[in-house]
Amino acid sequence: MILSRWIRRRRGTAGALLFTLLLLTVAVPVAATGISNRSEPVGLDVRSVTDGTGREVEIPAYPERIVVAGNASLMVADGLYLFESAPDRIVGITRISQARGNFLPEIDPNYAQKAVFERNIGPEQIAALRPDLVILKSFMKGPLGDGVERLGIPVVYVDLETPEQYQRDLTLFGEILQETGRAELLTRYYRDVVDAVSARITPIAETDRPETLFIYATTTGGDVAFNVPPVSWIQTTLVELAGGDPLWRDANLGGGWLTVGFEQIAAWNPEKIFLVAYRSNPDEIRAGLLSQDRWQALRAVANNELHVFPVDFYSWDQPDTRWAIGLQWLATKMHPELFGDIDIRQVVYRFFETAYGMDTQAIDSIILEPLWGDLY
Repeated sequence: MILSRWIRRRRGTAGALLFTLLLLTVAVPVAATGISNRSEPVGLDVRSVTDGTGREVEIPAYPERIVVAGNASLMVADGLYLFESAPDRIVGITRISQARGNFLPEIDPNYAQKAVFERNIGPEQIAALRPDLVILKSFMKGPLGDGVERLGIPVVYVDLETPEQYQRDLTLFGEILQETGRAELLTRYYRDVVDAVSARITPIAETDRPETLFIYATTTGGDVAFNVPPVSWIQTTLVELAGGDPLWRDANLGGGWLTVGFEQIAAWNPEKIFLVAYRSNPDEIRAGLLSQDRWQALRAVANNELHVFPVDFYSWDQPDTRWAIGLQWLATKMHPELFGDIDIRQVVYRFFETAYGMDTQAIDSIILEPLWGDLY
């Protein structure tokens, strides 16, 4: 029942999909005619687009057999699924499994008809799917993309790692799928989310921004390890945009997660801690930490400021489409005195309605009721 309703809403009028957005206190002015702008195939056989690496790539005028492959394909697929025609045109996709599994079958009743493969798929296996376009993250160029291109298959690279790259890469998706109006709506949505949060945060002096720690917890055999993101990753960016002072800023200038021990965490002694886990239930990890005296001695824990990022299927801190919700949620936790008027549940409703055409009943049952982490 939920899926059939989703299909009707997804394929219905533009006005139904353009349910009024709640972006903090800023209304987003969008015209009902700007939702899709989906075009039928044009007469040309090929056309050129500029991908995330700056290359001019010749692609089919109307690609109908798209493959999403390689590492971090979750982010690429979720971005493509923001567009009406993408589910019907993606024929192959890397297996997605994070936290609570894969979100896409919940909104695509035909997902089981797609070829699903492992992350280590090779160029020849991709070619067997007869794709007319392959979309990869930029860092997959050497490991996979070059080999696919040598087989004569066009490859487009995207990053989708920062708010700025989201603007660029969603515009690119709109060009590829010939849904430029939809791309304009989406880029405006993300831009307005950032602008609305920034308008409240900018006046805060640097010295008044809470000392914050963001940690990614991994578990092995009952032991928990803690990791902090690089300064260039979206997790650090979200903390800064939400008005926090990232204590690890100078500790990780590299390109990946940095493991830190409890001694370092205690030395930082942050005012606020935000915890994520991508492969297990973060609520259970937090419960274990709170049972330890040494964690109880931390300033954040003593003041009830150890927060768990929400997880529906995926955690909201990642460079996935959900980062816009994550930023607003983070701002309410970082500066509740400035964002007390924001009901994050309503933010979630508006996001999933606008992004994926889901109605309130579907959002409740699929997203909110099974949610891990702290919604409020």
